[in-house]
Order: sequence, then C-alpha cells, then structure tokens
Amino acid sequence: MRNQSLHVGFIQRQEVFLSEFVMTRRVADVIVETLSAAGAKRCYGVPGDTLNYVTDAIRRSDIRWVHVRHEEAGAFAAGADALLTGELAMCAGSCGPGILHFINGVWESNRNRAPVVLIASQIVQDELGFEFPQEVDFKSVYAKGTVFCEEIRTPAQAKRMTAMAAQAALSKRGVAVLIVPVDVSQAAALDEPDFTVHRAQPVMRPSGAELQQIAEALNNGKKIAIYGGSGCEKAHGEVLALAERLKAPVARTSRAKDFLEHDNPYDVGMTGVFGTAGGYQAIMDCDTLLLLGCDFAWRQFYPTKATIIQIDVNGTHLGRRHPVDIAAVGTIVDTLQALIPLVKPRDDRSFLDHSLSHTHKAEKALDARQTSGHRDVIHPQYLTGLIGQHAAPDAVFTADGGSPMVWCLRHIPSTGNNRTIVSLSHGTMANAMPQALGAQAAYPGRQVISMSGDGGLTMLLGDMLTAVQEELPIKVVVFNNGTLGFVEIEQKVEGLLDTFTELQNPDFGRMAESMGWWGRRIEHPDGLEDAVKAWLAEPGPALLDVVTVRDELVMPPKVEAGQVFGMALYSAKGILSGPKRAAGVVDMLKNTILP
Repeated sequence: MRNQSLHVGFIQRQEVFLSEFVMTRRVADVIVETLSAAGAKRCYGVPGDTLNYVTDAIRRSDIRWVHVRHEEAGAFAAGADALLTGELAMCAGSCGPGILHFINGVWESNRNRAPVVLIASQIVQDELGFEFPQEVDFKSVYAKGTVFCEEIRTPAQAKRMTAMAAQAALSKRGVAVLIVPVDVSQAAALDEPDFTVHRAQPVMRPSGAELQQIAEALNNGKKIAIYGGSGCEKAHGEVLALAERLKAPVARTSRAKDFLEHDNPYDVGMTGVFGTAGGYQAIMDCDTLLLLGCDFAWRQFYPTKATIIQIDVNGTHLGRRHPVDIAAVGTIVDTLQALIPLVKPRDDRSFLDHSLSHTHKAEKALDARQTSGHRDVIHPQYLTGLIGQHAAPDAVFTADGGSPMVWCLRHIPSTGNNRTIVSLSHGTMANAMPQALGAQAAYPGRQVISMSGDGGLTMLLGDMLTAVQEELPIKVVVFNNGTLGFVEIEQKVEGLLDTFTELQNPDFGRMAESMGWWGRRIEHPDGLEDAVKAWLAEPGPALLDVVTVRDELVMPPKVEAGQVFGMALYSAKGILSGPKRAAGVVDMLKNTILP
C-alpha cells in the first residue's frame, strides 16, 4: 500500500509540474504576441533546438509557420511577402549555421526595403564567448545590412525590444534582427509596460521656399524630363498630372515599373542597361531633369548638361549618385500635391512628342524579338510575351537575376494590378522561386509566376518541395538555355571567351513531376502557346521547362564603343578557337540580327 501511495503521489506531482510548465507564459510567447499585434501573419523558417520555444509559441498563435527547406529561401519569401503586403513578415531559425543561412535573403529583403523581422535564436548566454559549438556573434554579422540588430538579454526587455524591432522594420522599411538566446526565450515572462508598435503617417514635403525654387526651375526649362523611381509607388496620378502640366516625358527606373508604366501616355520606358532607347534618349536630351523618388546608381545614364532637381524621402540619397542642382526632402505624393499649383501649364509638346517617337521605335524593335522567329528555336522574349498575354491581370511576377529579369521588365506589361519582384539593388541569383513562395502565401487567391533561370532555380531547388508541403500553387517557368547567360554576355562584352558558364541540366519537367508538381518540357516554338496556357491553368504547383536559344543578347539602349570592340574581339577569338566556338559566334550573330 505504501509503494502504491508513493506511485500515486509521484504521478500527481508530475501532473502538477507538467501543468505549470504548459501554463507558464514565456518570453517566447511575449515575442510572438508582440509581433502578431504588429501585423505579422506568417513566419518562414526551419525549426531547430534553440528556436523550439519560439516555434511552440507560434504553434499556439494565429501566425502561420511556413516550413521552408533552406533558410535563404525563407528570407527571400518573407521579403516578398512584406514587400507586396506592406505588412510585417517574419523569418526564424536556429543558432549558428541556421541563422547564417539567412544572410543573402536578408540582404536582398533589406535592400528591397521590405519590413521583415528575423528571429535569430542563440545558444545559452552562459556559454557565449567560449567558442561553444554553433556559437556565432550575430550582431557583428547582421548589424551592417539591416535597420535594427539587437539582443534580448533579460526577460524584462522582451516586449520592449520586440516592439522596437518591429517598429524599426516598419518605419525604416527594412529587416530587423532580434537575437534571442534560448535560455531567455524559455524563461518565464515578466510583467512589462504595454509597449506597442506605432505606425506614423507624417506629411513630408519641402519648405515653401524650396517648392518655389523647384517650380521656378521647371518653369524656366525648355525640354523637361521626369525620371521616377520606386518612391512614386502611390503617386501615379500626381506624376501624370505634373507631366501633363509640363508636357514632359516620364522615364522610370526598373523598380518603378509597377507604379508608372500602366495607363501613362507620357511613358517613355526605362533607362539604364536594362532600359530602352526611349527612356535613355529623353533623359540625355533634356535640359531640365526632375528626379522623383529614384536612387538610380549608374552615373553614365544621367545627363551632363542639364539642370537636375531631386526629391527623395531620404535626405542621405540626395546627390549621392550624380551631382544635382536643387535637392529637397519629401514624399512624392505630398511634394507633388504642393508643387503642381506652382508650375505653369505649357502647350509646347515638341520635346514630349520627339521622346514618344523614340519610344515607339524602341518598342517596335522589342516587339520584333517577341515572335516565334524564323527558325526552330524559342526566343526568351517570345516565351515572356506569351506569359504576359495569358497571365491573370493581377498576377505577381518574380524573376531571377540575369536575363529572366530583363525579359520580365521589358516584355511583361504593367496592368496597374499586377506586381513585379526582381533583384535590382542586390542583384542576386536564385531569388525568383522562393520569392514566389512568399507572394503566394501572402495572396493565396492570386496567380504567382516565377521566371527562373536554369542556374538560379537549381541553387535552391529543394524549396520546390515547400510548394507541395505548404500547398502553394506557384507557377515556375525555367528559361533553360544551358548556361549562366548573363555571365556569359559579360565575358563576351569584355572580349573574353565564355568560361565556366556551361550548365548540364536535367529535364526539369520530369524532375518537377517526381516532386509532386505538374511538369512539362518544351523544345519547339510550335507547341509553346498551348503549353503556356495549360501550365497557367493548373490548380497546383506547375513547372514549364522551356529550352530557349542560348545566344540571345541583352542589348542596352546605348552600345558603347568598348562594348562593340569587346564583342568583336570575342567573335574573333571564338572563330579562331575551333568549330564549336565558331558555331556559337554564328548563332549569336543570327539571333541578334534576325527576329
């Protein structure tokens, strides 16, 4: 009887212990509750030992855990989610290698100004500084590439530090890193003041004197061009109203495609390496250039003899790319609303019409490449054009760095409802498919299309399994040209022989089927349109592997003499290097000259 009584008592004590353990509100709960209250709805990551209390708190919350196969993919996905929704997204991983795997995706998301919080779980505090297994100083790693990077050192800091991380991500538009040692995350939560996340919406515009100076410069200009960037996101109507008043062509950066291209009779396209002759010519020929929310980095695409006016919400961006004559701080919406009444309307359309004429010629040249061609090859422009033609009007497009990004920017028309995510500021590979996962998780009912390079897709191939496991019906098209195409072009422009760019690829369609996707491979242009329609109509994740012509050049709006010399030098070297390279030179010339 005594033994039985002891056994019953032991069980009762265990039940009490387990009950108290389960009911204890922990620091991990505080972190998750605070981020949820700040608007976070999804967390992308890989679970692991030091993260266990956080993932358990997420399990009991309204936040969806999206289980990716690689942390880099999780950071890409969270960044796309946050960029599209404007709301906070999360990613999280375990100590040491797990958190280090996030680095490239975090840099991409931060440079895209996406509000993301990375929960970087850490080993126990008592072992820090002793080279304990998996110990990494995350602050030294992440502080330079994020808007916030701090550690929660005590339970008493949990709510305040988490709220500050979320507020930094939302107000500074970037990635905030919250370092959480596991002994802190599992500790009992303490009563803290009610720290919450605040969302300020200030009106930001230049002073009255600055507005008068800007208006005077615009009123005195003869050939005025507007160059808009991503800062014009909510200013489509204001930019067009100013363009109408000034009879000014509107060029745009690649990041402004979604915001300024659609329903714009003043649009002359992009400039820069990925741009076309219309945008380039308008900017180079103007005598007054108005930069609106753009931070375009390449100095050779700015005019040298024009009065340049720059307006940006970030004062540190003023004049950092090219010298400017007038600079002011303000959001584009607020500034233009105050500026437009000060600008004199004009009737002279000569510069605008001249710029639009250049644009129409450039678009005609692009359209010529957007056909099936005279030979039995598939041009990537033709493939992209078909996708744009048959995609949903509100589709989300992601594109890998390199040529898929260029074809997307040039050949997918903006509808005003569709969105485009490409890696421009960071210029990474492998972004498209994982960003599509995040976009699809954020918008389950929208069509999400990843324009993937064969090199980019295979870098994070494992996360195709995420689409199946998490029921994310993304559509992936592989531009399968058997090479790192953009690298190959760069080498040829330098006059070098293409080296180490060859890719030995599988049948991606069959590979996708083995992962539970719909998959198909297309090698001939005749069946391509029907295949695109079938691919887009699939209810689940679907992959279309399209063998595209290898030697398709991405032509910039202006070809420099050095580039011509480099290509000529490459051609000469190629001809002299044997039959295989000589055939490649001939194919390149055919594909460049003929539609």
